[in-house]
Amino acid sequence: MPETQPEDRMNQYLDRFRADGKVAIVTGASSGLGLGFARAIGSVGASVVVAARRGARLDELCAELASEGITAHPFVMDVTDTDQCKELVGAAVDRFGRLDILINNAGLGGSVPSHKESPEHFRTVVDVNLMGTYWMAQAAVAVMTPGSAIVNIASLHSLTASQFPQAAYTASKAGVLGLTRDLASQWSKRRGIRVNALCPGYVETEMTGDAIAPLSQMVEQHSILGRLGNQEEMDSGLIFLATDASSYMTGGSLVIDGGYSVV
Repeated sequence: MPETQPEDRMNQYLDRFRADGKVAIVTGASSGLGLGFARAIGSVGASVVVAARRGARLDELCAELASEGITAHPFVMDVTDTDQCKELVGAAVDRFGRLDILINNAGLGGSVPSHKESPEHFRTVVDVNLMGTYWMAQAAVAVMTPGSAIVNIASLHSLTASQFPQAAYTASKAGVLGLTRDLASQWSKRRGIRVNALCPGYVETEMTGDAIAPLSQMVEQHSILGRLGNQEEMDSGLIFLATDASSYMTGGSLVIDGGYSVV
């Protein structure tokens, strides 16, 4: 047999990070990390259905992605509505014929002292961050085939307490990790569908806004690397989990937080 050349071996490795011919859904894609995740998975070859509640922003995003050679389709929906989750999955299959990757990114934050937090606020955050993740995964698995991947976007605060009063957010994101493990246990061996979680740290995005200075100071004091992350650093982890590069990983979590959660 001919010996494998170094460049051929390198291409084999790089090909594992590709998503050519695959179809992805990204929820919460109209801003923040979700917008970047849609661009990232499209840049490695996937056709992307971008979903969020803001239709005008989705149209703008699809135009931006098209100018970069990425095939994208907008869909306005709310992940807390189970019917709309099923409709989104159906739209992806109708448009592109299949669904291979689900990126569960839709989420809410909010900082409220626990002794003042209303039941409505707590329920709303959990409804979007945890239950919305479940409803989307449930809808997607009905059409996914072996080799597909679900990536749930959790948080470094799935693992460690926040410096801010964020009981609803922290509880919901910790729940996402538990949900990830259970779905992987149910679906990976029987259906061949991997389920993993990405846990981003504090990242500078267009949503950071006026909070950038206090966030930077806090992260400098409480993390090993001492700086905010950037979109590209989160994208690298997302691509790993969504492609065959992570084919032997399921039920796990990838923490990209500059060492914040281990200090």
